[in-house]
Amino acid sequence: MNSELSESIKAITQDKGISSDLVQKVVEEFLLAAYKKTYGTSDNAVVKFGEDLGDVSISAKKVVVEDDDLYDPVGELELKDAKALNEEASVGDELLIEIDPKEFDRSSVHTAKQRAKQYLRDIQKDTLFSEFSGKENEVIIGYYQRERNGNIYVDLGRTEGILPRKNQSPRETYAPGSRIKSMISEVRKTPGGLQIVLTRRDPKFVEKLFELEVPEIYEKTILIHKIVREAGYRTKIAVRSVKEEVDPIGACVGLKGVRIQAVMKELEGERIDVLKYDPEPREFIRNALNPAQVSQVVILDEQKKQALAVVPDSQLSLAIGKQGLNVKLANRLVDWSIDVKTEEQFAEMDLSREAREAAHGLFRDDEEAEGSVITNVSELEGISERLVGVLAEHNIVLIETLVNLSRDDLGNIDGITAQDVETLMKVIEENVEIVEDEGAESTVDYSPEDAVEYEEEFECPECGHPVQINMTQCPNCGVGLSFEIEEEGAEEK
Repeated sequence: MNSELSESIKAITQDKGISSDLVQKVVEEFLLAAYKKTYGTSDNAVVKFGEDLGDVSISAKKVVVEDDDLYDPVGELELKDAKALNEEASVGDELLIEIDPKEFDRSSVHTAKQRAKQYLRDIQKDTLFSEFSGKENEVIIGYYQRERNGNIYVDLGRTEGILPRKNQSPRETYAPGSRIKSMISEVRKTPGGLQIVLTRRDPKFVEKLFELEVPEIYEKTILIHKIVREAGYRTKIAVRSVKEEVDPIGACVGLKGVRIQAVMKELEGERIDVLKYDPEPREFIRNALNPAQVSQVVILDEQKKQALAVVPDSQLSLAIGKQGLNVKLANRLVDWSIDVKTEEQFAEMDLSREAREAAHGLFRDDEEAEGSVITNVSELEGISERLVGVLAEHNIVLIETLVNLSRDDLGNIDGITAQDVETLMKVIEENVEIVEDEGAESTVDYSPEDAVEYEEEFECPECGHPVQINMTQCPNCGVGLSFEIEEEGAEEK
């Protein structure tokens, strides 16, 4: 067969990325279908391929019969015609007679060609799907091909990817033929073919860029806790190290900032804040507001995850950020609701009532409070870890124990200064509310000699209702009663 078909087969295997075995199968089916359309059957057709698909041929297998005894011209050949091809041919022999595709019916060739093309497209689609479906979340480089309705089509070599408008960074622009580095976010089959969806907006794209630039992240020596991003404007990334000797922030920034600058350059100058993850919420919130300097962080409601960050007046605009972007990203990063106040604003706030409400029920024994009651000194707001440690050394661990100590008792504890005493008293005053038991007893003193004479004259010290000496509880208000014996007469108290 002419070399044109052979060259076409080689081009398909190289350009489409389809294996030569699959292409051979398609070509064979294409020739057999055309043969059958022309001669009514393909049972006696034989397709052969040369080495490296260098030659392709189709032949008809025919049986030699006596002259004038031809019954099936497709499967049989008269002896005289057979001898013209091979002088040694005899009746009963089988000969392979090569067929020129030009002899095929034109319509049959067209039909077979369409079937072959469709089969090749299906094979290519399956091959590409298998190749790219395992590459989701991987970074890939392509080139701007065309734009339609804001969506950019990217040439990825053997196939095409789409960068939807919603997956583009709003501050980036692209020109025809320009290089585009993006991340594969989704690979799916569609009626129109394989669709590879790309993104440059996903926070995970930033993570992949850091993996390319920071070997410690790729090797899992440094772990990325979380990334939040406002594409085109700012990104915050919280990192931590699994080895104490490795500085996670320094490794991400690199010598003279070379690593982080490479990532920022790829993101067209987008601002990136690399900060250290801390499991303690206060420290994590403090770090999340970077680059602002935070004076202190106050937890308002731990269950609702509400916190207050106090900053110097000069740091307020930096903490909030342009259009509130810095504090907005910090909220998303730590998953807390953060309110930023200056030191002056914080001084004017009255947090005692809120603090007392948060500590309400500290000493309740009822089952409703179980699970939500705090009992340890370390859980109180405003007490430093140093003070907690000093108190613990003297077996003062419970809040109830601390509350029962006077100023003098606290001052006599080694390691506690006068300032510490004032701090502890202030914390107790603002956070602990002790409610007296409504069943507390009131005392009435009496003399047994006058008990009968003055029995009807006793009154409840709480409500004034008449009471008798044999009563242990006021019948009106329910307050507990007791009577003390005096040596000289009875005196009501």
